[in-house]
Amino acid sequence: AAGGPRPWVLDWLLRVRSPLVLLLLAACVVSAAMGDPTSALVIAAIVCGSITLDFVQERRAGDAARRLRDSVALRVDVLRDGAFREAPAEALVPGDVVRLACGDLVPADVRLLEARDFFVRQAALTGESWPVEKHAGELDAAALEPTAATNAAFMGSSVLSGSATALVCRTGRSTCMGEIAQTLASAPPPTAFERGTRGFGELVVKLTSVLVLFVVLVNLLAHRPLAETFLFAVALAVGLTPELLPMIVSVTLARGALRMARQRVVVKRLSAIEDMGSMDVLCTDKTGTLTQARIRLERHVDAEGRDNPRVLELALVNSVFETGLRSPLDDAIVAAGTLAPGRWTKLDEVPFGFERRRVSVLASEGDRRLLVLKGAPEDVLPLCTRRELAGAAGQARIVELDDAARADATRRLDGFGREGLRALAIAWRDVPAASGHVTAGDESGLVLAGFVVFLDPPKPDAAAALATLHRLHVRVKVVTGDNEAVARHVCAQVGLPVRQVLTGAQVEGLDDHALAARAPGTEVFCRMSPAQKSRVLRALRSRGHVVGYIGDGVNDAPSLHEADVGISVDGAVDVAREAADLVMLDRDLGVLARAVEEGRRTFANVMKYVMMATSSNFGNMLSMAAASMVLPFLPLLPAQILLNNLLYDSSEIAIPLDGVDAAEIARPHAWDPGFVRRFTLVFGPLSTVFDVATFAMLRFGFDAGEALFRTGWFIESMVTQVLVIFVLRTRLRPWRSRPHPLLAAGAAAVIAVAVAVPLSPLAPLLGFAPPTPALLLATALIALAYLACAEIAKQRFQRWHPRRRAGPRRTAPRARPV
Repeated sequence: AAGGPRPWVLDWLLRVRSPLVLLLLAACVVSAAMGDPTSALVIAAIVCGSITLDFVQERRAGDAARRLRDSVALRVDVLRDGAFREAPAEALVPGDVVRLACGDLVPADVRLLEARDFFVRQAALTGESWPVEKHAGELDAAALEPTAATNAAFMGSSVLSGSATALVCRTGRSTCMGEIAQTLASAPPPTAFERGTRGFGELVVKLTSVLVLFVVLVNLLAHRPLAETFLFAVALAVGLTPELLPMIVSVTLARGALRMARQRVVVKRLSAIEDMGSMDVLCTDKTGTLTQARIRLERHVDAEGRDNPRVLELALVNSVFETGLRSPLDDAIVAAGTLAPGRWTKLDEVPFGFERRRVSVLASEGDRRLLVLKGAPEDVLPLCTRRELAGAAGQARIVELDDAARADATRRLDGFGREGLRALAIAWRDVPAASGHVTAGDESGLVLAGFVVFLDPPKPDAAAALATLHRLHVRVKVVTGDNEAVARHVCAQVGLPVRQVLTGAQVEGLDDHALAARAPGTEVFCRMSPAQKSRVLRALRSRGHVVGYIGDGVNDAPSLHEADVGISVDGAVDVAREAADLVMLDRDLGVLARAVEEGRRTFANVMKYVMMATSSNFGNMLSMAAASMVLPFLPLLPAQILLNNLLYDSSEIAIPLDGVDAAEIARPHAWDPGFVRRFTLVFGPLSTVFDVATFAMLRFGFDAGEALFRTGWFIESMVTQVLVIFVLRTRLRPWRSRPHPLLAAGAAAVIAVAVAVPLSPLAPLLGFAPPTPALLLATALIALAYLACAEIAKQRFQRWHPRRRAGPRRTAPRARPV
């Protein structure tokens, strides 16, 4: 079983391992050793405050995200106190007895006690793509290996059909999957957004390193004390590094996950929120998403289109006795009628196969044994050589299925499709009395009994949800196993225009390059197998689209892995829910549209911090470098730099709560390193210009000494850094976009503290001098001038350098772990 979260004490202490924190602790020791306990105490207090601030925010965000993931965690039927009851999979221990059914993930390495038509896919362990049948039986523990054991199932496998009762032998890291995971442990590849934020942080760190070394060199050439220079360099490195960026990202994503949970969407992978915001193509099946998934049997007709109770009886034989993968179509058949008690007896079964798209049941009716088959008409008709028609006095007639009859059946199926009806073909053949076992090879020479026809009406709110997604510039593509006529009919009912359709057979005839060229312009993909669905997703991603996929079945798991964002529903089979990044508690595209908006809101709030860190950090670097060259003293003391950093970080905490302009939500946006770099080169130097103006004012206007100079620059730096938030947080004019009250209150509180500290009894301890009213007024005027120039620069920058949108211009898709 997986372990829980780390104890909070250990989590807090682990943050001390940060290189910058260790440097600061070294600075504390140096200060104390050189007889300056005051500086050592101040630095230690500020470091502890900064670590605690980061720890509390990330811990709360992590706990919230963990609770959401646990709400959709894998659960299993386990025997406890003589009865099977649902329990978390992580609570299993060796010796437990579990019950497995189609669609379940195998939660541990188990030995089968009972098994009935039990087929599993264990490709993740053996690379074997075809289903493997398992049987009950004794097993030596030493032989518990995936490639050899036919009476055991292994963690990481998924149940494709049948049912079983099993004894848990190994759990967690002791399983075969656990051993593989330990030897090949690797983190999932980062998303484009994660790579971008990390690259931005590394860029700032590199620039900081260069400028800090420059400042140290200047101070050494000026013959300033070595210890003072060392402390200043360490504090400068910490003050200029965007160490708050990881916390802002995690907290913003966690806040987004909580807001999405209120929309009844559970986020399992936090970075999927950003992917949702960047998503510009959504692939979905129609059943349950565009339609109500309340399927009912409308008709049961023979090959000539006449209602025939014999067709329903054979369909019932197949659906009632089927133990493999059941679908809503089976439920609709069972709800439409009943079999006569004792008339039919099941002998064997060929489970449903996604490549075959049919299921067969061998059953006896008295002394007669029939193989009864149900499946997609396109796959069943080629296997039929005869057809069954109703005769006089209820006697059936068996006649040849010639070309004319095949064409007539095809026309009838097309007519069903145009009415929005879905059909399954029912066929049969006699089996010799001595035979009690059948295989897929026996599915030939069949008699076509007829068709069962179903209706699944569209959702009343599907059209409105699709219109919302269209407004958000998300293109919806239907990827379904149904035929073209049914798919077109449903799309027309929900207002989804269809200009181009590709069938599974056509997809099979295209190579990857041809499919990549045709997929973006295609709205409907019909008669698709699981492998073909995955190919379509890969083709779309290869063209730079950010692709979401909605699925809830066993056959959807590969596609959920393949998509940038895998989306499932709470009622999905285990393998689909585990493969998904998001789980919708309601089957509602409207909810999904709101999740897209939340993803974009989250992305925009993270970008706010990036822009603010750019305008302040890079500008401060240049200012420090300039001041060090012309001043006969350090422009700020180490403790003052750290206090500046702590206060500024505190003012940013409420960014995850802030609102976002409608324009930021209207379209998908991608991480754009070039945009960030250009923004840095514009707003960093702009900040430096006003810092230099402050230097000149302090030195020549107020003839400030060391303490007063540092006080004036500290206040000006804090005021401009904090207030520029309200300029850069929106693309509109600041007064047209109202910030979150906590963000405004935090900014006001930080500015108040920055002005109050030099006037407080702590001023001598921190190296400040009380500022005069004239100095505060001059500082305020400089801050106002800076904000006005920043607003002008912002408006011009947005016209000259628009931010890149997500979509086809992205050059390389993100690799997803499987």
